[in-house]
Parts: sequence; structure tokens; C-alpha cells
Amino acid sequence: MISICSKKGISMIEVLISMVLISFGVLSLLTLLPSGWRLSGTSDMLGRAAGILQGELERNEVRIMNEKNQVTPIPKSAASPQPFYASGKNTPQPGDIPYRVTTEIEELGGGSGGWRVRVRVTWPGNPTGITESVIVTRQLFFAQ
Repeated sequence: MISICSKKGISMIEVLISMVLISFGVLSLLTLLPSGWRLSGTSDMLGRAAGILQGELERNEVRIMNEKNQVTPIPKSAASPQPFYASGKNTPQPGDIPYRVTTEIEELGGGSGGWRVRVRVTWPGNPTGITESVIVTRQLFFAQ
């Protein structure tokens, strides 16, 4: 005689429990998706802003280092944000975000011949943006 308890296999209750656990795991992963997309978009905008900021700092540094160029100070009160697109074009291209670049240039005192260049890049949704500055001195052998 064979007893009912000696049968091997998976019962319907075990299958239902495993399906509930798997669906719970999948749903918990799906709740992470919106925050992942948001974080991805934020890092994309921050990366583009950092590239724009570095390019603006380097452009001003090269211009100031050449002692044949005239350097006009731009105080904080006179610095106005200029529109900039990540594509580098004057008009927005598909996928471009309108960044705002503010550049301040001030001469360091004491006859040092040095200049401080401060650049701020902001974008929609982040009015604070990112800021960096560099101190530049004239270079005799850098003249072109």
C-alpha cells in the first residue's frame, strides 16, 4: 500500500508561494526604475556642465596667458549669464539643453600680474549649478 505522503513533486501551494515571491521581487525592482532614470539624467547634465565649465576655464586661461592679448576685467556685478548648448552650436540641436555660463575675471592685486577667472554653469532645474575658478599669470613664452 502506498501512502499519500510518499508522493514526490511540487504541490500547487508551493508553486503559488514561489510565484508570489518572484512577483514581489520583480515589483520591488520596478520601483527602483524611476529613481535610476532620474539619477542617470542628473549625471548626464552634470557631466555636460563639467565639460562646458572646463572648456570655458581653459579658453580664458589661454587668452590671458598670451601677454599680447588685452584682458578686460569682468566683475561679479557685470557678469551676465550667456546661453550655451552642449553641441557647441549657436542654436539648439535635438537633445541639447540650454546651459547658462557666467564668467568673472578679476585682476589680483599687488602687481602680481595674475588674474582670477571664475566660471559658473547652470542648467534648467539647477539654478546653483557648478562653479570653478583658476588663477592665471602672463607667460612670456606663451605669446603667439
